[in-house]
Amino acid sequence: MLQQKIKDLAGKYAEEFISVRKHLHAHPELSYHEFETSQFVQSKLKDFGIPFTVKATTGVLGIIEGKNPGSRVIALRADMDALPIQEENETSYKSQNPGVMHACGHDVHTTILLGAAKILNALKSEWEGTIKLIFQPGEERNPGGASYMINEGVLENPQPAGIIGLHVHPGLDEGKLSFRKGRVMASADEIYITVRGKGGHAAAPNLTADTILIASHLIVGLQQIISRNRNPLTPSVLSICSIQGGHTTNVIPSEVKLMGTFRAMDEQWRFKAHELIRKQAIGLVESMGGEIDLHIDVGYPTVDNDPVFTEKAWRLAEAYMGKEKVEETEMRMGAEDFGYYTQKIPGCFYRLGVRNEAKDIIHNVHTPKFDIDERAIETGMGMMAWLGSSVQ
Repeated sequence: MLQQKIKDLAGKYAEEFISVRKHLHAHPELSYHEFETSQFVQSKLKDFGIPFTVKATTGVLGIIEGKNPGSRVIALRADMDALPIQEENETSYKSQNPGVMHACGHDVHTTILLGAAKILNALKSEWEGTIKLIFQPGEERNPGGASYMINEGVLENPQPAGIIGLHVHPGLDEGKLSFRKGRVMASADEIYITVRGKGGHAAAPNLTADTILIASHLIVGLQQIISRNRNPLTPSVLSICSIQGGHTTNVIPSEVKLMGTFRAMDEQWRFKAHELIRKQAIGLVESMGGEIDLHIDVGYPTVDNDPVFTEKAWRLAEAYMGKEKVEETEMRMGAEDFGYYTQKIPGCFYRLGVRNEAKDIIHNVHTPKFDIDERAIETGMGMMAWLGSSVQ
C-alpha cells in the first residue's frame, strides 16, 4: 500500500533530513541571496537522480515522473530564504551568519520538500503523473520570489492541476496539521512616507513646520481609515513600524520618515484603502505646512485555498494522520507570496505543527528564539510525499 510505503520511508529517512535541516539552519541566507542554499538543493537533487533546472537565479525546479507522466501534474513548493534577525538560541545548529536567521522556518520547508522528493523518486513506479518541485527564493521580500518563478515558467509546460505548500505553525502541537478552505491569509502592502518641512530651533516652533508633530498626527489619523471605513466583518490592519527623524533634544528636524504595512482580507477594500491613505496623508500634511512623499509598494495578494482541491488534500491528510490530528486552521493577517500561485492554479496551503511545550519550543516565527520540534520533519516530508502522489 502506497501510504504505508511512504510512512516507512519517511521514518527511514528522518535522521538524514533532520541533519539536512540543521545544516540549512546554520547557514541562512537573505532573500534573493540564497546562493549556497540553492547549490545545496541542487546537489541533493543530483544525489537523488532527479533532473532540475535553475530559475530566477537561485530558484530550483525539479521534475519527477511517475507512471503515465502526462496523466496528472502536481506542484509542490518550498521557500528557502531567511530573515535579518540575530538568533538567540544556543544550539549546535545555531546560525553561523551574524544577523541572519531562519526565524520563519523556511529551512524546515526546504528540508521537507527535499525529503518528499527522495521518497517520491524512490516510489515513482507506485504512483501516476508528474511532480514539479519548486524551491523558491525571496518569499520574505517584495515583490516575492513566487512572482519571479511564475514569470520564468514554473507553472507551464506542463501546467499543474494544483499546487501544495506548507508553513510551520508554532501555535500547533507537533504531530498535527491544519487546513482551511477559501481565503486563509491576507494581502500585504508596504507603506513608505517622508514628511518634509522647514526645520529649526525647538524653542521657536512657530518658525518651523514641525515634522515630528505632523508625523504624529499622521500616524493617529491613518488608524482612523481602518477603524471608520472598513467593513467591520472584514479584517484589515495598518501598522506604522518605523519612525526616523531628529538627532537631538532641541532641533526640529526638516525630515521624518515613516514605514509600515497594510494587510487586508478583501481585495476591493485593499485598493480603496490605498486611495484613502493617499488622500488623507497628503491633505493632513499639507494642511499643517509640510510636504509629503508617499509610496505604497503593492505586495502579495491574499492566499486563497481552492475549496475543492483543499478538501481532497484535507481528506488525504486525515487518512494519513488520523482525523483527530487534522484541524481547521484560523485565518491569519500574515501574508505569503504563495498567493501568486493560487491566482493562477488551484492551491492548498496548510500548516504543520512544530510546538512542544515540554521542550520549551513555544516561540513564534520572526522571533530570535524560534525553533521546532524536529519530529515534525518526518511528519512533514511524509505528508508532502503522500499529497503529491495522491491528490487529484
